[in-house]
Amino acid sequence: MSSYVLGLDYGTDSVRALLVDALTGKEVASQVVYYPRWKKGLFCNPAKDQFRQHPLDYLESLEQAVQGWWKQLPQAASQVKVISFDTTGSTPIAVDAEGVALSLKPEFAENPNAMFVLWKDHTSVKEAQEITAAANQSSENYLKYEGGIYSSEWYWAKALHVMREDNSVAKATHLWVEHCDWMSAVLTGTTHPSKLRMGRCATGHKLMWHKTWDGYPPNAFFVSIDPLLNGLRDRLPADTFTSDQVCGYLTAEWAKKLGLPESTPVSFSAFDCHMGAVAANVKPGVLTKIMGTSTCDITVASYADVGNKSIRGICGQVDGSVTPGLVGLEAGQSAFGDLYAWFRNLINWPLANLLNDSSLIDDATKQKLAEEIENKTLIALSEAASQLQIGEAGITALDWVNGRRTPDADQTVAMAITGLKMGSQAPQIFRGLVEATAYGARAIIERFKEEGVAVNSVVAIGGISKKSDFVMQTCADVWNCPIEVLESEQSCASGAAIFAAGACGVYPNVEAAQKVMASSVCKIYQPNAKAAAAYEKLYQQYRMLGEFVNANKSSHGAL
Repeated sequence: MSSYVLGLDYGTDSVRALLVDALTGKEVASQVVYYPRWKKGLFCNPAKDQFRQHPLDYLESLEQAVQGWWKQLPQAASQVKVISFDTTGSTPIAVDAEGVALSLKPEFAENPNAMFVLWKDHTSVKEAQEITAAANQSSENYLKYEGGIYSSEWYWAKALHVMREDNSVAKATHLWVEHCDWMSAVLTGTTHPSKLRMGRCATGHKLMWHKTWDGYPPNAFFVSIDPLLNGLRDRLPADTFTSDQVCGYLTAEWAKKLGLPESTPVSFSAFDCHMGAVAANVKPGVLTKIMGTSTCDITVASYADVGNKSIRGICGQVDGSVTPGLVGLEAGQSAFGDLYAWFRNLINWPLANLLNDSSLIDDATKQKLAEEIENKTLIALSEAASQLQIGEAGITALDWVNGRRTPDADQTVAMAITGLKMGSQAPQIFRGLVEATAYGARAIIERFKEEGVAVNSVVAIGGISKKSDFVMQTCADVWNCPIEVLESEQSCASGAAIFAAGACGVYPNVEAAQKVMASSVCKIYQPNAKAAAAYEKLYQQYRMLGEFVNANKSSHGAL
């Protein structure tokens, strides 16, 4: 008899559902469903850094992903022991006094401010700066366990910005809930504020939760920033839970929608990068990099190693946010694959628009050509860029096209690029951008080490780690360390499945589940000594450019 566990990974563009036999660790089936409203660009305005997602995209894709399995595996549904989620974050949504997400109500159904505010939404830079300033002026610095700087990518800044911008949403809002906590609550019927329970991961890293202040900073701290925040803190549950614990059980409604028994438990949820790190066998000294549109860098440390230290400029240090019994440490880059996609779209813009304007080609052919060009652009750029010698193009770039997450969060900074000449072609520029993302990742590794956190090896997961030898080899050379790439195509969903197996008792704890279910390594990138030496000098140019941009930025990040 099999013991199946279901891990669901909510990414930026799609949900990835993974069915795993917990007894063997075998990945039995997987499904990927793309969000239809997001795919159309609804509720987003990239020019204003506004990225919102409708909750129906999440709910409908969940049904589609899970129900798709039972047509092929009709007997498997009865053998599912537990469900676990991971999501992007910080991605909060406003809910009313009954716990209903505002955008699920008719009067807010098309209002972007009532949607989930996606992790990459940077509309709340001003609010983040105000929160940081308030913490620095307070007798107790409530950001000391979150790197010392509050980010516009995080919960309180987003909540405040939306309520300032939209009075109708502010009046209707009783509470803000992170996507990962909302998913568990929806499936277990615990969305009402009186029943809502929240996971340790999101609350510790983005909501300023810490046991030192019995939950969250006091209400007076938030009121000092803006009276709009009055009372929100007191409506949050003070207790938080690690992801190896059961949040509740499927409601009759969701059991029917998913084709699963009502008795199916649902564990507490977490962010995608934290669960991906668990699938990568994260442990002290091992840094896990989730490499996709952005990156999240996750490691753990013992209580003895961290002690009373407050680690500067990262995205939080939280007891049990990754593996129970260890302190979870998070960092990352606001753009990685997104930087490559930006350049692809930039150079393809004229051709794409000429295709659209052409009356000589039918619409179906236009779409096919556009898709083919888009799919091949980065492949062709990588092949050409890999043939260039290190430093040959003379181009140095920053990776801050979407602001800087770490070290030292700052969404007001902008990307810069130097060394362009008449001979600079697309492959030379692209190589400079790839090197920039590798340099940005190295800056994070160096910050961890400066703060006394060991980084002895790196494990990579995510789409880029499996798709681009050129990017991965560049990273190995720039970091001057080996990089192990995991076999699993769905590492974050796999991590969710590992937590699920621990929560339902298939294994006594997460560590035991990891021994059987964690992903194996499929490839190792070794640094080239000659290349590493060359990059040592070029990395210093990256640092000098970053220092110049930091010192000369305007309020909008431009020079």
